Amino acid sequence: MRRLYVAGNWKMNLSLAEARALIEQIRARLPKDPPIDLAVFPPFVLLAPLADPLKAAGIGLGAQNCYFEQKGAFTGEVSPAMLVDAGCESVIIGHSERRHILGETGPMLKRKVAAALGAGLKVIYCVGEKLDQREAGQTEAVLSRQVHEVLGPEASPDRVTVAYEPVWAIGTGKTATPEQAQTAQAFIRQEIAKVYNSRAAQAMRIQYGGSVKASNARELMSQPDVDGALVGGASLKAEEFAGIIEGAIAAGK
Repeated sequence: MRRLYVAGNWKMNLSLAEARALIEQIRARLPKDPPIDLAVFPPFVLLAPLADPLKAAGIGLGAQNCYFEQKGAFTGEVSPAMLVDAGCESVIIGHSERRHILGETGPMLKRKVAAALGAGLKVIYCVGEKLDQREAGQTEAVLSRQVHEVLGPEASPDRVTVAYEPVWAIGTGKTATPEQAQTAQAFIRQEIAKVYNSRAAQAMRIQYGGSVKASNARELMSQPDVDGALVGGASLKAEEFAGIIEGAIAAGK
C-alpha cells in the first residue's frame, strides 16, 4: 500500500512573515497524526527560517530546485548539501516551469537528481506534456522520454516520487479529469517498471499536479495510480490546502 503524499509548491511567493502565518493557519486545521505524508517547498530564502516551525507542525521541508555541483563558481545556484544544511529533506527537480521557462534539459535534470540523492535528499521528479503535445497524441511519447532520460540505476527508486503535471493544467484552472490522470499515471508506472522492475514501480509514488483544489482532491486521489498531489497556488491558502489534505485522507488509501 502506497502512503499518499501531499506537497505544496509555494513557487516565488510569500514573505517570511506571511509564510510563518500560513504555517500556523495550516497547523491549526490539520488533524492529529494525519495518515499521509505532508511537505511544503518554499523559496530558497525562506528554507532555514521555516525549518523549525514546519517541524513543529509535522510538515516536511523541501526546496524547489538545486544545482548538480556541490560547490564552486556557480553564481546564483544552490547545492544539494546547502539544502540539507538548511533543514531540507527533499527537493523538486524538473518542474515544467524549470523546463519550459528556464530551459532545463533531460541531461541536466538527470545530473540534478543524482546529485540530490547523493546528498541524502529525497526527490520529487516532475513529468508532463504540453497542450499541443496532448492534442497531437504525443502524451505517452513525451512521458516515456521524460521518465527514461532521467531515472535509472543511479536514482534509487525508493527515494524518488514522480509527479505527473500536465503543463496545460498548471495555473490555468484546467484540471485533468480523474480518468485522464489515472490513464497517464498508469502509463508512467509501466515505464518505471521498464527502468527498474515491476516491484519498484508498484512501490513508487506518483503524484498528480495541475490545478488541484479541495473540491477535486478526493476524486483525483481515489484513482488507483494517483498517490497524492503536488499543489501549486492552492497551497498558499490555508483553508484550501487543508481541504486538499482532507480529500487525501478521505480517499482512504
